Formats: sequence, structure tokens, C-alpha cells
Amino acid sequence: MEFLTILYFIYTFIAFYILMIYVLTYIQNKKQIYEIVQPNKILPLSIVIPCFNEEKTIAKNIEAFLSSDYNGLKKIIVVDDCSTDNSYNIIKQCAKKYSQVIALKTPKNTGCAAGAKNFGAKYVTTELIGFSDADSIPSKNAISQMIGFFNDIKTGGVTSRVFVSNPKNFLTRIQAIEYKIIAFTRKLLGFLDSIYVTNGPLSIYRKKAFDQVNGFDAKNMTEDIELTWHLVSKGWKIQMSIPAIVRSSPPTTIKSWFHQRIRWNVGGMQTVAKYRKKILEVGMLGYFIMPFFIMSWFLGLTGLFFLLYRLTRYIIVRYLIIKYSVAAQVALITMQDLSVSPSILFFFGIFLFTVGFAYTITAMSISKEKGFITGHPLRDIFIYSFFYLLMYPPLLIVAFYKYMRGYNTW
Repeated sequence: MEFLTILYFIYTFIAFYILMIYVLTYIQNKKQIYEIVQPNKILPLSIVIPCFNEEKTIAKNIEAFLSSDYNGLKKIIVVDDCSTDNSYNIIKQCAKKYSQVIALKTPKNTGCAAGAKNFGAKYVTTELIGFSDADSIPSKNAISQMIGFFNDIKTGGVTSRVFVSNPKNFLTRIQAIEYKIIAFTRKLLGFLDSIYVTNGPLSIYRKKAFDQVNGFDAKNMTEDIELTWHLVSKGWKIQMSIPAIVRSSPPTTIKSWFHQRIRWNVGGMQTVAKYRKKILEVGMLGYFIMPFFIMSWFLGLTGLFFLLYRLTRYIIVRYLIIKYSVAAQVALITMQDLSVSPSILFFFGIFLFTVGFAYTITAMSISKEKGFITGHPLRDIFIYSFFYLLMYPPLLIVAFYKYMRGYNTW
């Protein structure tokens, strides 16, 4: 058996194994997907919002938190990271108007969200501390549907479900699909105590746990992933509330999308490098989260390799056949070329795609938005499954190159 065939079988087995983990976890826990845990008591909470040049959205973000139905929300601490637009003036106006709002400004631009978050966290004295991006809008009941998970004293963090706010063009519509699949997958991982990231648009932490890990790592480009891994390494649980919805603004251009995804991947590599000695050592972080994280990279790169290999091989073979057939004046196509017995590799490829597409449809169907089954045209879902996902492996290669060169630009 050829080496590439063996590698393909390994790739197929791993991909199928991971898909089956998701499928079986969903079947076992599908009645709990939309679970809402009622809190035993009202826990005091402060929300920290880092802001840099968000004059168009920061007021809406603040007002959304002010309209929250959670009675335990004590303070909304907005940290301007030395914006060059009118953001800080808007924040100060909100602070004058509402007693819950505190306007802060960093002494100098920190250059990253983690810096502004940590600065604001110094002013938090409540039992819980939450963080939100300045361009995100939480639903009125988002916080109240997250707090109940803190009934478990071992819970260190709870994250929300992110939807794309007002998708206007094709790129944002595709990302709307992606965000829903990410949320569904993250919830399934929650049933396995393996959530590997608490999102930036809205996540809440136990202040005791947050202080234990010294807050966010300002040197990491995905501080939310690093914080989650740090909490898990210390024995804290991470939960997710599917009913807690927050809407966020995604990149609207290919350039901004590319920059964001490079940052995400480089940050992930930074996190893996930081915790590499924990693999196969520290509970679910070492035994599942890290191997799962690394394996997803392996699958992406290996899948791209096989695609390029088979495509290149097909083009070269067809070119040579045509070239020498014309030279020899023989038929370009014969009945022997029309094979109706596809290889086992082709069968495995179709099987994996079918299972993966069914998983995508299932993830979309639980989003419970209006529309045909999934809330999105099947055309967009096919484009997402066929083409959008193929952009990830090249991104990963570029991100690895930048990581090796010390890329650290927010």
C-alpha cells in the first residue's frame, strides 16, 4: 500500500472519529442544548468594555447593557484605549447620564484588547466580572441566562452564543453561517468539559478565578483563548449558554477578514506553544483540548495537501495523455477510460463530506431563526461547505509563517 494511501486512511479515520464524537454527544445531550439554569442567588456583576475608535457603536453597546434584565449588574466600566476619534467623549457623556457607567481611559494606548481589559478589571470589586467588545450588542436576557451556571462553585467562566449582526454582503452572510456552526460545536464541547475559548463579544468569569490566573495575557493575540486554557489548567470549568445571544459585527471585506483570521491562528499557535508542556498532563486541557486543537490543524493541512495532490496529478496525467495521443494519432478517450468503479478513497471522501454537511445542517437548524430549516439559503450553505472552508488551510500556512517570524500586530 502506498504511503499516501496510508496517510489518507489515517486522515479519514481521525476526521470520522471527531465527527462521531460530535454526533454522539449531540444525540446524548440534544434535550439540554437550550438548557437555562436558574441562579440560586443574584450574584453582583461588573462588565468591562474595551474601546478603541468605536464612536459608531459604543453608545449602542452601553445602552444594550443598561437595558439588561439582570438585577445584579452593578457597574459598566468602559475603557477607552486612547482612541483617535470621538469615542471617549461619547463614553463620558454616557457616564454623566447613567450612574452605572464608569468612563476610564488608559494612560497610553496598550495596542491590544487585553491591555484595556486588564486596566478596567482593576476597578472591579464584584463577585463576577464580564467582558464585551465595543461593537457587540447583547440581547436583553443574555446575562440572566448565563448566571445560573455559576451555581457550580467550580465554574470559572461562562460564554455566550454569537450571531452576526445585520449581515449585509455575501462575506458577512457566509460568516453568519460559520458563527452558528462554531456556537453549536462549542456547546457540544461544553458537554465534554472541553470548551477551548470564551468569546470576546460576551463572556463572564468568576472574579476569584480571573484573579488567580492574573487576567488576560497581553502578549497573546487571542487573549480569550489563552485565558480559557489558563482557567482550565487551574481546574476551573467553562460553560456555555446557547440561549444567551449577543450580536457582533464581523469583517465586511476580504482584507479585514484575512487580517482577523491570521490573528486568530497566530494567537492559537502562541497559546499552544505556551501550554505545550501541559499536553497529556493536566486534565481535559492536556488530554482533549490541546490534542483536539492540534488535530484540527492537521486535518486542515492534510486535506488541502490531498486536494492539491490529486488535482495536480489529474491535470498532469490528462495533459500527457492528450499530448501523446495527438502525437500518436490515437483516440483521446476510449471506453476503458469510463470507469464506473470509483476507488475506496473516493468513497471515503464522499462519505466524510456527506456526514460533515449533515452536521452543518443540524448546527444551522438549532439556531432557531426564521427561514427555510436553517435560516439561510441552501446555496450559501453549499458555498460555505465547498469553498469557504477551503480557505482555512492556506490561512493556516500563512499564519504559521508569520508566527515563526514573530508576528504580533493586533
